[in-house]
Amino acid sequence: MKKILVTGVAGFIGYHLTHRLCENGYEVVGIDNLNDYYDVNLKENRLKQLEPLTVAGKFTFIKMDIVHPASVQDLFISHKFDAVVHLAAQAGVRYSLENPQSYIDSNITGFLNILEGCRFNQVSHLLYASSSSVYGGNRELPFSESQMVDQPYSLYGVSKKANELMAHSYSHLFNINTTGLRFFTVYGPWGRPDMALFKFTRGIINGEELEVYNYGKHTRSFTYVDDITEGIYRLLNKYLSDPHTKDTGKYRIFNIGGDHSVELLDYIHEIEEYVGKKAKLKLLPLQLGDVEKTEADTKLLEMETEFIPHTQIREGIRHFIDWYKEYYHA
Repeated sequence: MKKILVTGVAGFIGYHLTHRLCENGYEVVGIDNLNDYYDVNLKENRLKQLEPLTVAGKFTFIKMDIVHPASVQDLFISHKFDAVVHLAAQAGVRYSLENPQSYIDSNITGFLNILEGCRFNQVSHLLYASSSSVYGGNRELPFSESQMVDQPYSLYGVSKKANELMAHSYSHLFNINTTGLRFFTVYGPWGRPDMALFKFTRGIINGEELEVYNYGKHTRSFTYVDDITEGIYRLLNKYLSDPHTKDTGKYRIFNIGGDHSVELLDYIHEIEEYVGKKAKLKLLPLQLGDVEKTEADTKLLEMETEFIPHTQIREGIRHFIDWYKEYYHA
């Protein structure tokens, strides 16, 4: 049984990925600092859902912060990981305008500590979360991995671009296999309360006015969380089972995004349809740090894994709303 480190395990994607890995024969050690950027109870309840995996000997949780280098090195020395999936980060574009230091601490310093852990402990492969935010001011759609990404619009996007550059350096200097994953607007059950689907669902159910920026004309490659975890799982499984990927210092970047872009007003309409209530909208101009359009080119992911994210918006939204109503007794 191969042992995988998942950082940010109490987070939205980390929680879902851990289920996927443990159900398919991997042992997972998960770490998280359980910070209060959003509801800590939600993070703790995700971990409670993982307790049967702990009982089965497939999952171990350790509370720790990746900004502390000694703690990270001790972790790597103690467990001898076959691979690392690094998802821990300070998330959110808008919050980066209010608290930029947290992005430097977690997304830059924390990522450096993970890279150093891999460097000194013979980790076979590092997969890490990047973001569609790195595309920033790019105007050419769809966004492809071959495009220049030198115009991020937020410090969050800057930090993710920095991660890609740091990974490239470590791949080159220390022969570490690294794979960056540019996620596009992830949504689904157990999602973050600061994300659009969560806020809009809560607002519509409660009859609250919704602030909708860019007058709802944003388009996004919304990506259902199961498609994200499937992409990660296939890449990880391929690299750990293929001996030719070991000790080669390969550096890769993949988009993982929905198969087509959807306008935000259409997204809200789908929520209205399933909830059975009309939204009260406050239409506002484009917010600082936001981009108007994202669209994912996933040809490289398909070539590598024979997988394309495919969950339709209507299906994914309904899965989320069903979860939301049950979780919050709405």
